Amino acid sequence: MNFEAYFTRDPNICGGELIVKGTRITLKTILGSLAEGSRIPDILKDYPTLTEDALHAVIAFAAASAEEDLPVRSAPSLA
Repeated sequence: MNFEAYFTRDPNICGGELIVKGTRITLKTILGSLAEGSRIPDILKDYPTLTEDALHAVIAFAAASAEEDLPVRSAPSLA
């Protein structure tokens, strides 16, 4: 996925945090809402400038980041 199409970082907006393009919504804000149990329709209602595609890009970005940063245990051997 081309994350650059959805996110930007500008030192003059939200202190340089990674945000969704065209908004002042940080990725941390969206991920925090998801972690607290907010559902996608609720997040879209709370942030009307956020598109569903951008929200899915945030989730995909978090998944890709976790895949790169977290050690993954190897599958147990059945032998």
